[in-house]
Amino acid sequence: MILQSLEAVNFRNYAHLSLTLSPYITILVGQNAQGKTNILESILMLSLAKSHRAGRDSEMIRWGEEFASVTGQVVRQQRTYELNLKILNRGKKVRVNQIEKRRISDFIGHLNVVLFAPEDLQLVKGAPQTRRKFLDVELGQINPQYLHNLVQYQRVLQQRNNLLKDAESLDSRLSEMLSVWDDQLVEYGSRIVTKRVEFVHKLQMHAAEIHRQITSEKESLELSYQCVLLENGRSLEAVKEYFRQQLVARRKEDFRRGITSTGPHRDDIEVQIDSKNVQVYGSQGQQRTAALSMKLAEIELIRQEVGEYPVLLLDDVLSELDEMRQLHLLESMGQKVQTLITTTMTYGLDEMMREKAVVYRVSQGTIEKM
Repeated sequence: MILQSLEAVNFRNYAHLSLTLSPYITILVGQNAQGKTNILESILMLSLAKSHRAGRDSEMIRWGEEFASVTGQVVRQQRTYELNLKILNRGKKVRVNQIEKRRISDFIGHLNVVLFAPEDLQLVKGAPQTRRKFLDVELGQINPQYLHNLVQYQRVLQQRNNLLKDAESLDSRLSEMLSVWDDQLVEYGSRIVTKRVEFVHKLQMHAAEIHRQITSEKESLELSYQCVLLENGRSLEAVKEYFRQQLVARRKEDFRRGITSTGPHRDDIEVQIDSKNVQVYGSQGQQRTAALSMKLAEIELIRQEVGEYPVLLLDDVLSELDEMRQLHLLESMGQKVQTLITTTMTYGLDEMMREKAVVYRVSQGTIEKM
């Protein structure tokens, strides 16, 4: 999978950006706050139709303008796709080969991307919602049905929570209304859980092997999906049955707190090294190595699922890794993964990589080839 070219109009600090990308590696060099990360963000928009850092889409529209757009030429399984995303103050419009798609989910998945940024080193020691987001982003771009179930689940969850907050008493009428939302929550939520279980199992196999290669101590990395709904089994029907039971059993507590206290929105991934919880007992080095192993495993898992390697975006992450972890990251990429790197300087990057790379200097929203 190759992103051949990128064009952006009125995106962040770029009035107009046009880039031809190397199928191997492209390096974006510049000081901080010049627009390097904005370029990676625009590529992420072509993949997920969602930013990793903007609270609202309108934040990505250049100041004083009415819209922003991003266009990319993607070669995937020997076919070329033109992807276009237009951001308006009131929403987004997406096109594939000039044909507008009514649903965002019909756009997502044409370009698979793995982003590795400094904040991803918090993947292991950060809050559970960080790991849930990790699952949702990766599953969403390789499984359109998962994305649909996730969107519907979040909609139903919001409606159920609003009902709990606004209700004055837990009477028969409220219980009847909650049952309607519960049926939908169980249907969408159970499918989310079973897909996450499958994903984490596959991720574990790749991550454990990568971790063994990185660590000289040959420590054993273990990932496990933590979900109370798996109490009675991992089949879809078993999860549905237990989820429904838990929603009924916790109804009084949910009413008291005004939130839904059980479901995939409460789940987590436990990370262990040699059977010890890394989030609690691991050193900073162990936590970073585990995070790196999970991100590299993500690349291999996407290749396994879609048949091609994704595009890798490294946002100033090399400066956050020690020499050993840098070396393994660069060696793992080899020549098999198209990679874009942002950095403040090329010094310290592998010499062979610099020789093969296309290098651009970024300064105040302008870009020139070096």
